[in-house]
Amino acid sequence: MSDNLTSIPPNGDGQDQIITLKGMYKDYFLDYASYVILERAVPGIDDGLKPVQRRILHAMKEMDDGRYHKVANIIGQTMQYHPHGDAAIGDALVNLGQKDLMIDPQGNWGDNRTGDSAAASRYIEARLTKFALEVAFNSLTTEWQLSYDGRKREPVALPMKFPMLLAQGADGIAVGLSTKILPHNFIELIKASIKILEDKKVKIYPDFDTGGFVDVSDYNGGKRGGRVKVRARIDKVDKSTLAIRELPYAETTTSLIDSIIKANDKKKIKIKKVIDNTAADVEILVELAPDVSPDVAIDALYAFTKCEVSISPNACVIIDDKPHFLTVEEILRHSTFNTKNLLRQELEIQKAALEEKLHFASLEKIFIENRIYREIEECETWEAVIETIDRELKKYVVGPSEKPKPSDKRLHLLRDVTEDDIVRLTEIKIKRISKFNSFKADELIAKLEEELKEVEHHLAHLTDYAIAYFERLLDKFGKGKERKTEITTFDTIQRVAVVVNNAKLYVDRKEGFIGTSLKKDEFVTECSDIDDIIVFLKDGKFMVTRIADKTFIGKDIMHVDVWKKGDERTTYNMVYLDGKSGRSMAKRFNVKAITRDRPYDLTKGTKGSKVLYFSANPNGEAEIITVKLRQGSKAKKKIFDFDFGELGIKGRSANGNILTRHPVLNITLKEVGKSTLGAIKIWMDEVSGRLNTDERGIYLGGFDTGDHILAIYKSGEYELMELDLNKKFDAKEVMHITKFDPEAIVNVVYYEGGKSWTMVKRFQIETSTLDQRFAFLTDHRSTKLLYVSTEEVDELIYAYRTKEGKVEESLNVAEFMDTKGWKALGNKLSDYKVTTVKEIKKEKPQAEKSGTGKDKLQAGDSVDFDIEDNGQKKLFD
Repeated sequence: MSDNLTSIPPNGDGQDQIITLKGMYKDYFLDYASYVILERAVPGIDDGLKPVQRRILHAMKEMDDGRYHKVANIIGQTMQYHPHGDAAIGDALVNLGQKDLMIDPQGNWGDNRTGDSAAASRYIEARLTKFALEVAFNSLTTEWQLSYDGRKREPVALPMKFPMLLAQGADGIAVGLSTKILPHNFIELIKASIKILEDKKVKIYPDFDTGGFVDVSDYNGGKRGGRVKVRARIDKVDKSTLAIRELPYAETTTSLIDSIIKANDKKKIKIKKVIDNTAADVEILVELAPDVSPDVAIDALYAFTKCEVSISPNACVIIDDKPHFLTVEEILRHSTFNTKNLLRQELEIQKAALEEKLHFASLEKIFIENRIYREIEECETWEAVIETIDRELKKYVVGPSEKPKPSDKRLHLLRDVTEDDIVRLTEIKIKRISKFNSFKADELIAKLEEELKEVEHHLAHLTDYAIAYFERLLDKFGKGKERKTEITTFDTIQRVAVVVNNAKLYVDRKEGFIGTSLKKDEFVTECSDIDDIIVFLKDGKFMVTRIADKTFIGKDIMHVDVWKKGDERTTYNMVYLDGKSGRSMAKRFNVKAITRDRPYDLTKGTKGSKVLYFSANPNGEAEIITVKLRQGSKAKKKIFDFDFGELGIKGRSANGNILTRHPVLNITLKEVGKSTLGAIKIWMDEVSGRLNTDERGIYLGGFDTGDHILAIYKSGEYELMELDLNKKFDAKEVMHITKFDPEAIVNVVYYEGGKSWTMVKRFQIETSTLDQRFAFLTDHRSTKLLYVSTEEVDELIYAYRTKEGKVEESLNVAEFMDTKGWKALGNKLSDYKVTTVKEIKKEKPQAEKSGTGKDKLQAGDSVDFDIEDNGQKKLFD
């Protein structure tokens, strides 16, 4: 059908009007899109509610009698204001009820942690919370509109005196538009509103009922383009079990478990089983395979499952019937000043009401005290009655419209007397007149005047009044609404570093293929399905490519292995023949960064170049080779040895140094070399507990092959372990951590709970078992580790309290006691419980001072001296 197809309705002149389908589509679609945006999906900024939520709360207020109402009844009442479907109203009502802020639910309302749905609407009940009644309703400050059928009136927006939109968040998809506003903390919102009223800058961040962790580094105020990362809270129960106790926002226990099972099926992680023990609290137990490190498993859960999710906020709200994109701080600012304006309106209404009460109380007192009612006994008409009362009142009162003389002692009224005032006076009952008490009337007038002054004071100091209002909300409703989601900064998890080896790499050297499906060919190594593979060919070229089922690289494959980006330890030793000059060149290089699937040439690129010798060394080893020249060469020495340790490690594009100018017959390995890179300097990040080589945190030392880590915990246990950069410690649990020295003495001060003594002990580590904790303190529940160090201690200053006050004493640990076994109790230091222990170190001569690991050579360090001449220094002739 074409765009010219028409409908022909009559126009106002009785003439036929032609409208194309294209025009109809444009107009009707825009009308529909506007309806969805304004009436369904996007919340209004004033009360933070979508229309269906607003109608639900209004209906509940109309029904409110303090008791619970069946949800089915609430749904029916809501449909008076708009024909939303009962299912849509029910879902919106359950969603509001689960947030436990505006609606007090009773019955089975489901569980947003597990994804369980609520019971049928006829079985569950609800009523408004006291908080909702406090902040959301005031018919006098509400702007009203007619409902869809004109039979009822409904609020345009509820007079919300709280940033509800930010407290409960919002999610909606309209036509070509969406909104996603994350929930924020109740207490923090109120405190931020107070700061705004004090003209201070504020920053607010999301908080979720499900707890967990959130990284708000890229939050961007909740605007489009921002992002937050949310993580579950995962605890280590033991070496083989992890417990997930808090969930990421918008995830359920079901979706989380499904993602873990899916990652396990794809062999990204290795687990035995998942157990859901969720009841009152979330608890998902993850049992690991025997060979899986719990630290690596935690990172893998964050990398490959919904234990970490990324959320893109998009704060879109309706302002004056138009969508606007704002920051959450701008939304909060608007809400705060909207609250201030509503409080002003309430005060003005209260002031007007008090003025009316004071006005009539004054007229009533004058009318009765001066017996004006007797003056109307002779009046024969209603008009005469009105005139008489008006005339008599003017003897005692004066209105603002009159201009009295300074000597006029009549009572000054707040407004002029009207006929309605006189009519009200005539309606006073004789019983009230007969029992009139002038003293009580004066008390009432004085009270009204005091209340009026208070209201006027609040209006004159509206900002202070608004601050006090928010403080009252905080005192009254803030208990139990503390932040549940911990704000932190997430470590970037390298997926290739935590994924388990779920694939096997094979190589067909003859035909030039590598991949995971070549099971009949040579096995290379276990790897993961997201690893990069580096391949070296005999013609001197190499390439890095993503692992796949089968990939053609090129014939004459010489070496293939898994490649790690930024690897500074793996070093390649190589001798190649330059096809143009006939020289044999030696070089050492590493490959830290490349462009994937791009071939690189390690030779000079001349025709006839080829590799004569090649080795890959994971820790920078430099072997010795034997070079045998051809018999026909002119060299006097036809067999000689060469040590790669004499070469510096360069980039892959370096030409290398001349090994010999004569033709080579063969090259063989003579002696396996040692590492030329020296010890690896290791630090532990004091915040995240991660080991690293980036100089973050506590310096542990330089580690060579065979070196171990010693960790001493606050629980009074120590543990020896291999160096593993994937290891993650609980920084709050570690008391002391260092490179293990078998000769070092462990100096300990602790409180022995069984004897109620403070003790000192010194011992050496005698055990050799790795990855097992050994308790060196007694297991009494009151025993507490106060101080521990493996360094030489000059003096300790310790303090304790007596009845006379705080006492400080010094201690030379080495003189106090000798070294004993690690199970020994130690020597008693004091009958009191020591509160603090401080280490005092004597100042060492400048030459003896130890550096930070950057400014001082240590055992195993290497020094490079660049004495080559443009990479062409002659090694052998």
